[in-house]
Order: sequence, then structure tokens, then C-alpha cells
Amino acid sequence: MGYTFATMDTLAGESARFQVASDQSLLVYFGHQITPQAHERVRRLLRLLELEPIAGIRNLHPAYCSLLVKFDALKLKHNELEAILKKYLERLEEVRLPEPRQLEIPVCYGGEYGPDLSDVAAMHGMTAAQAIEIHSSTSYLVYFLGFVPGFAYLGEVPEALVTPRLATPRRNVPAGSVGIAGSQTGVYPFATPGGWRLLGRTPTAMFRTDGNALSLLSIGDRVRFVPISREQFKALESK
Repeated sequence: MGYTFATMDTLAGESARFQVASDQSLLVYFGHQITPQAHERVRRLLRLLELEPIAGIRNLHPAYCSLLVKFDALKLKHNELEAILKKYLERLEEVRLPEPRQLEIPVCYGGEYGPDLSDVAAMHGMTAAQAIEIHSSTSYLVYFLGFVPGFAYLGEVPEALVTPRLATPRRNVPAGSVGIAGSQTGVYPFATPGGWRLLGRTPTAMFRTDGNALSLLSIGDRVRFVPISREQFKALESK
């Protein structure tokens, strides 16, 4: 990955590493591989820091196997924050995470909604129907949110469907588009440029303004995509 890590602790057989990310931020890494186990440790540390905030920390940004901690440099130094976080790491096994929500997202696959579906299927020597079956038969974990508000990085796409992103990104990807890139899948909440291969589209809004949470999905949720017809898409879209 190209990173040089400063220190290493051991937690339940897994390594936790610290890396200075900027003059006001510190990265905590849990190994090099994207795994549910590493991500669970990210969530546990995030949860503990939310329950017992550290004075001077401004923001927390979880990712696949890391947590970026941004802090007030007038109140904390990197070595001071690292020492405090080491104490938190010792307590991770005590942290109880909430039960993950199980959500279903309706998707109309192919056609104008999924312009890359046929190409993706052909790349893997399968039919479009088989590609849909593989993509929609998996329960995906919400690893983190980023890129734009409401965009959740979901994993992992079954190996049979792992596909690299487009060589040249599209200038405009319609809101609700469901795409894959490598072993990731996700839904574009807004119309935006993007290089993921588009398999379909959902009429469900990913970004909400009518509740406490602006994003439909949250870190730790479980998501399954449910195929729907074009007629069902239009009916749901009109609600």
C-alpha cells in the first residue's frame, strides 16, 4: 500500500498500526487486508470513541480497515493521541455493537438503467441473467460512506463478478445507479461523474432530508439488492 507505519500493537491476534496522516490527523490501521474482521475492529473503535469522546478530536472517518482521527492540534499532539488510543484499543473486545440492520434495495437491472450489464456478463462468460442473479444473491456489508454524501461502499462482490472500473469515467452517472468496481458495489445517491460499471438503477433515494440520518445506509448495515421490472421501477419512482 506504500505506507510506513510508526508503531504496532497487537489486539486479539490482529495488528493495529498508527500512521501520521497530516499535522492534524492520525490513521489507525487494522492490518492490510479488507476483511469483515478488520472492519469490525474499526467499528468497535469508532463506537467506543463515540461513547467516550476524547477532548480535542474533531472528526472520525472510518474506512475498510482504518479509522482516520482528525484533531485540534492546539489541544493534542500525535504522540499524545496515540497513547490515549492505545488504551482504547485494549478495551475493544468489551465493546458491543448494535445489531446490523437488514435492508433491501430494489434494482431494475440492464437496459438504459444498467448500460454495462451486458459487457460485464460477457467479460465473465455468463448471461446477463446470471450476472443479475450473482449480484442480487449476496448480502453486502456497508463498510463506510464517502465520495459524496450518502454513497456507501458495499462489499464484497462475489469473485465470479469482480470487474475493474471503466478505463474512462463517465461525465455523468444518473442518481440511483448501481455499480461495481473491483470487489465493491454501491449506489450513486446523486448525478455525478463516476467510473464504476453500471448494472442497474434503484428508485430508492440514498440521501434523505426527511429524518435524523441523511443517508439511508449506515456503517455496519447489511444490504441485499432485489431485482424489479421496469414497470415496478416506474411505480416506485412515482411515489
